Amino acid sequence: MAFLCMFVKLSSKGPFVFKQKRIGQGFKTFTIYKIRTMVKNAETLKNKVEHLNQADGPVFKIRDDPRFTGFGRFLSHTGMDEILQIINIIKGEMSFVGPRPLPVKEAEKVSKKFYKRFSIKPGITSLWIIKGAHNLSFEQWMMLDLEYIEKKSILFDIYIFLSTVLLMLQWTNKKIIDIFVSTKK
Repeated sequence: MAFLCMFVKLSSKGPFVFKQKRIGQGFKTFTIYKIRTMVKNAETLKNKVEHLNQADGPVFKIRDDPRFTGFGRFLSHTGMDEILQIINIIKGEMSFVGPRPLPVKEAEKVSKKFYKRFSIKPGITSLWIIKGAHNLSFEQWMMLDLEYIEKKSILFDIYIFLSTVLLMLQWTNKKIIDIFVSTKK
């Protein structure tokens, strides 16, 4: 963790921890903890990059968001920025597996037909993550959350968790290779 903190602090000004209000189980608001991956004033710059939004529905996602710091892009694309959500698990606000918690403004715009996703604790990883995440529509994402709730079991959670670990290893390997290839050019 000290290693990550050092690189985050060296790559940009601002705090190590990013905190944001999210909606969890039972529509309760909680503060999510993540390793900061973007410039310090990323939220205020959001208006300037809204035209780059790649997601449909009420969510805001840009795969290669220009607000990322150099090291932050690596952390985000490998999923390592989520590690601090262990704090949310310890506090009883999240679990390892479950629907990803949405920021308050995005959660407020979710259609009532998907409200069941708020009936369980949100997770660090989800069925959406292992099925393609940013390559899926918002509707597909919400349907996967409902599918997860219907199939929820210890074995299904283990499957999703192990699949996530494998994906993280693949993403990390790809990013490291990309770094070495780009430095040789």
